[in-house]
This record gives sequence, structure tokens and C-alpha cells, in this order.
Amino acid sequence: MVKHAMSSAMAPLEVRTRRAYFDCKFGQLHVRTAFPMTGGFDEQVTLFCLHPREASSRTFDRFLPEIADERSVYAPDLPGCGESDPPPTASAAAAASAIADLATNLRLHQIDVLGYRQGAEVAVALSVARPELVRRLVLIAIPPLEHMPIVKQKSLVLRSKLDSPDAMQRTKGLLPNAQFVDAADGAEDLFESAARSLAKQVGGFLRGRS
Repeated sequence: MVKHAMSSAMAPLEVRTRRAYFDCKFGQLHVRTAFPMTGGFDEQVTLFCLHPREASSRTFDRFLPEIADERSVYAPDLPGCGESDPPPTASAAAAASAIADLATNLRLHQIDVLGYRQGAEVAVALSVARPELVRRLVLIAIPPLEHMPIVKQKSLVLRSKLDSPDAMQRTKGLLPNAQFVDAADGAEDLFESAARSLAKQVGGFLRGRS
């Protein structure tokens, strides 16, 4: 692992943010991290946040300090995006494999995963390939999922204004253990304009209170 640390002026005092590089089978992943200053054994399950295609972990700049008040959070640039090295062939399965490598490097035996748009597709691929690793899923603005196995993990699917009702109906068949609810504030750009309320909604689900 090659460290490249940078603090963020956006983070509250009780949360620290950093950037780092971690090895994976395709080279290196650039990762934004946020974690509570308290740390310790009272910390909740670590959360991974996966961004859309043609974006980067910068998608979660405002969200990370809000959700990391009681858990460590990692937002990698998916392979071939941002500052991460590309895979030979881009696919959700390849990206999921790199994320599994990241969890191994961090010595994490179980994680929660939030996926946004194509990041949700990667999150689903990871949960199917490594069911023992992924505890819970949060999926936002899911692209059409076809020819996918049933996802057994408990999941929260947040509907936004951009979602197609028909796509949501098809997705329900693949996620029998999912809650389908409206995203906090109903904003179209949730991670910018509604970061705090979204973090509260996601955090409640990950703690098992909703």
C-alpha cells in the first residue's frame, strides 16, 4: 500500500478524511476514506461506497463526513476511473473483484456496500460473488439488472426522481429481502444537496433500526 494522505476542510471535527492508494489485481486503487475520531470497538460495520461509471469517488465528497460519524467508510475510484489503474476488460465483475481485494488488504471480514447507479451494479455483483463478505446493501438509482442471481442480503433500495417505475418493479424480483423506499428529500442529486439527510437514512438502515 502506498499512502497519500490529505485532510479535508469539509469534514466535521469528529470525523477525519484521508486519501490513499491500495494494491489490487489490476494495479492500484485510489481510495477516499473517512472515519470517526473515536474509533474503537464500538464502531459500526465498515461501509464501502461505489460511484457511477464516468465518475469517481469525488461523488461522495459531501456524503463521507456525514456517514462516517460512527463507522469507517471507504470510497474507491473503481478500476479505470479517477486515479485508479484500469482492468484489462471493464465489467461489473472485474470491479467487484478489485473491491474484494481492497477488503482483503484492509483485513475486513464483513462490510456493508452502498452503490450508486453503475456502482449499484458492482455492489450486487460483489454480494453475489462474495456473500460471506457483504452484510447489507444500499442501492440507489439502480441500472437495469438482467440475468442476475437472486441477491439474498438485506438491502435498502432508495428510489429517486430519476428512477423508472418499470425498472424498479423488475428489480424487486431480484431483491426479495429489500426495502424499497423514497430517498430522503427526494432530491435528484442526493449526494450533493441532501448529503446529511441521506446519511441519516442510510445510517439508520445499516444500524438495523429501519
